[in-house]
Amino acid sequence: MNKLLRLAQLLETYTISCAESCTGGMLSSQLTSISGASKWFIGSLVCYSNDVKIGILGVSASIIEKFGAVSKETSLVMARNCIDLFRTDLSVSITGIAGPSGGTPEKPVGTVHICICKDSVTYHCCSLFSGDRDSIRNQSVNKVIDSITLLLEGIIPYDFNIV
Repeated sequence: MNKLLRLAQLLETYTISCAESCTGGMLSSQLTSISGASKWFIGSLVCYSNDVKIGILGVSASIIEKFGAVSKETSLVMARNCIDLFRTDLSVSITGIAGPSGGTPEKPVGTVHICICKDSVTYHCCSLFSGDRDSIRNQSVNKVIDSITLLLEGIIPYDFNIV
């Protein structure tokens, strides 16, 4: 079975929202490509700039200043505020460096932080993807789709931690 259709089946009794930075709405596009998604997909916010992360999503400027826009801490607040903003059962946040520029030795191109909130628990993963910009963005979206599926099946993905 197609993995998006499997995820749609699992989401039938939930609602979901997204806060996307480096993927620029790609996850939301994938989720809404499924017929019937309006039953469980509530909304998303593409918060590509720090101004949107701060002004609309409510991420504290001090968190971004201290940890950076691409960090566990920023991703965590993005996911938690997203679930509150859209009043959903689950939320996902993605923030990363898709390249080809913007990387540093500490946060190279391909660094992506993902948080998923479900049942008052937040799960975090930091991945280092390789390839060009489109490949990194696609890998990020696929990682989220696979991870949400596992969580809804009652399995914590091996590379996620509860935060």
